[in-house]
Parts: sequence; structure tokens; C-alpha cells
Amino acid sequence: MTYYNAQRLGLFVVISSLMACGAASPAPGTPNQGAGADAGPAINLPDPEYGLSDQSVDVGADTRDYVLYIPESYTHDTETPVMLNFHGGSMDANGQLFTSDMRSLADAENFILVYPEGSPLETGESHWNPLPPGSEGKSDADDFGFVSALLDALEANYRIDTERVYATGYSNGAGMAYGLACYLSDRITAIAPVSGSMYVQMQRDCAASHPTAVAIFNGTNDFARPYDGYPEWFVPVDEAATFWAEHNQTSTQPQTDELRSGRVTVERKVYSGGEGDVSVVRYKVVNGDHDWFDLDLEGRNLDQLIWDFVSAHSHQGLR
Repeated sequence: MTYYNAQRLGLFVVISSLMACGAASPAPGTPNQGAGADAGPAINLPDPEYGLSDQSVDVGADTRDYVLYIPESYTHDTETPVMLNFHGGSMDANGQLFTSDMRSLADAENFILVYPEGSPLETGESHWNPLPPGSEGKSDADDFGFVSALLDALEANYRIDTERVYATGYSNGAGMAYGLACYLSDRITAIAPVSGSMYVQMQRDCAASHPTAVAIFNGTNDFARPYDGYPEWFVPVDEAATFWAEHNQTSTQPQTDELRSGRVTVERKVYSGGEGDVSVVRYKVVNGDHDWFDLDLEGRNLDQLIWDFVSAHSHQGLR
């Protein structure tokens, strides 16, 4: 903001008159603090960088990358939710953008969209380490530190709703979503893993600190993340749903119904009535493979199903 030197009496009188009449307007570059319902105290944030952009953030000695999308509907006047969308192993952020392009959804629903980029293994393939460093993860990469630094960068540049930060992801990225719910719970509100598995270690030492809404999507013919789990490594899908239902203290008698997406049968099991009225929903895609599923359930595709579910929740529970 530019401050003017009003040493001359004439200029002082002009400025005083404008202030008295309420005619003074914000200086260029100052965020508009309009009278919207969410307008808060004066803030000083840089002008938004709308659209799609490549960003990076330092995490210790490393520089980590992510793709950021800011919808045209964004304004500093309103606290805005965030969606983190994680790619699978050996994929990258742009690949996940191609697989799950939520930009039009972000435009319509007004949320900030982020596609983080994993770090390379010794083989050169990118990955996520969904477990704390030094444990049973794929590497010693501090991906929780990366996500924390990424969210810090967003908070420094945009007015985000810290009570509404959501995570989804595919395969290894789905495992990362599970990990965030367990080990970065204070910053993650709700998750929607797709074709991924909860790790056995998470089942043992998950430190989720609030009711956490979880929507789970898995296929019964998944070769990479078996629906029935993998001994000592991956938890069976139904057992993962039960874990989160118990964490949220939801109803012990879930409601099950059968949906159709074209010729595909999807069994939906809903655990409801948890603390804060949060729920857990498990979608079992019968004969489904290791996919980001091409679904049309009750007029909604997978991206819409995910957003509709997670966005209904804050840290306190159902909004």
C-alpha cells in the first residue's frame, strides 16, 4: 500500500474532506474488503494469480512442486476451501490433472485446487510416502512436511478456510490421503481415497484428532490394491471403513444400497450419525479394476461425488 506525504495544508484538507465524506477508496493492490457475508478484518494479501500455474515451496533442503488452480470466483473477501488431489505412484501432478480435472468444479463451487507433485525414488519414479519418516514407508521423504509447507504458502497468499481442507488421491495418492487424515489431522478435514489402501501401520498408530469424514472408492478386481488387503501391509477395504466408522463413533448398523452406473454395479455402504454428525461411505465397484472410476451415480461423476461428500464437512463435523 502507498502512503502519501500530506505535508502541504491544501492536500491535508482534501484528504480530510474525502475521509469525512466516506469517499476514499482503497489504494491499488489492496484486497477489496466488501460487505460480503464472509468479509473479515482488513488483510494484506498479494493480488490473486488466477487460473492454472506451476508453483514450488522449500521443504528443508528440498524444493517441492505443485500445480495450483485459482478459480475466477475467488476473492480475498471470502474464506475459501482447498482440495488437494494426489497422483498415483510413477505418475505426476499434470497426469492427475488429466485424470481428475476438477477445474470446472472449482469454478462452480469456488474452491482452491491443488495437484501436488511426489518425489522420485531411486528408480526415478515419483511416489508418496504416506507414513511418518523412518517407519515402514516407501522412503524417508517427508511428504507431511511438504503438505504443511504447501498449506502455509497458500495461507500466505490466499484467504483459505483452514477448517475446510480436503484430500483425495489415486492409488499411492489415495494412501497419502489416508496418511494425512492420520498424521496431519489438525490440517485435514475430510478425505476421499480412490483405488488405494489404508496401511496396517495406520491402523495401529493413526493419530486423527477430530471426527473425519471418509469416502472410500475401490474395485473388487483391483490387482494393485487388493480389495481384501495384503497381509502385514494393506488393510482390507471393509476393515478400513470400519476403522473410520469406529473412530467417528458412527452407527454400528450401516445402510447398504445398490447403485448402477451403466452396466456397472456399485454397492454403497453408509455409516452415519457419528460425532459431529460425520459419516463414512464405502463405494464397492463390483468387478472394478485399479482405476479412477468412470462413474455416473445419480447424475454425478466421481469428481462430483467426492466434492459433494467432503465439502459438506468442516473440522467440527457436518456443516
